[in-house]
Amino acid sequence: MEETISLQDIFKTLKKRAALILSLTVIAVIIAAIVSFFVLTPIYQANNQVLVNQKKEDITQQMTSADIQSNLQLINTYNEIIKSPAILSIVIENLDLPLTTGQLASKITVSNANNSQVLNVSVQDENYNVAADMANQVVEVFKEEVPKLMNIDNVNILAAAQYSDNPTPIKPNKMLNIAIALVIGLMIGIGLAFLLEYLDTTVKTEQDIEEIIGLPVIGIISIINPEEMRKEQAGRASRSRGQKRIVDERKVRV
Repeated sequence: MEETISLQDIFKTLKKRAALILSLTVIAVIIAAIVSFFVLTPIYQANNQVLVNQKKEDITQQMTSADIQSNLQLINTYNEIIKSPAILSIVIENLDLPLTTGQLASKITVSNANNSQVLNVSVQDENYNVAADMANQVVEVFKEEVPKLMNIDNVNILAAAQYSDNPTPIKPNKMLNIAIALVIGLMIGIGLAFLLEYLDTTVKTEQDIEEIIGLPVIGIISIINPEEMRKEQAGRASRSRGQKRIVDERKVRV
């Protein structure tokens, strides 16, 4: 016999297991909040911008669209140069950083927005001012070293990373983590509720009996509450004593 689940059955299951679903959701949110606020280390990001142009043999020559397009095609090359050991080893030495070039490279992100010649250099670190130092030093060293590596003599720093006494971390995103935990906790709670309902094979209602034996129910025996039985027996005994007393009084009168 094919089993079907109605919308009403779904709502009944959710209502029946509401405490379980709510508990798991609250637990997930609390764990996410504790981890986000007290366990995860805040990470800060410092940014600066650099404009890079190729060297012009004739300073009076106008910059053409072909030159600009050539510069854009070299953006990926600049990205690799900035994160190369040739640049980062000097940065580490200048700042006396306890890092390898690979570790420092993992903290650096280089990109260019909207196919422009402007490079956005971002550095992430647990200390914002340290990140700002590294970002500024990376750009300075790049400006000094890139003419030796390529035919470039026009590197301009558009925006240097600024120090801040009260920076805002870029991660962890506490509210996002809590929202994700809320959804995950809710999904786990609902899934567990339906799993428990599926595994529960006990017979509770006449509909369960009809589904199991395939026959209609023609009678129901009500559940007898022991406390109600004692009250009913006490009532009967009280009525019996009252009736007996009345009979005895009548006998006396006769």
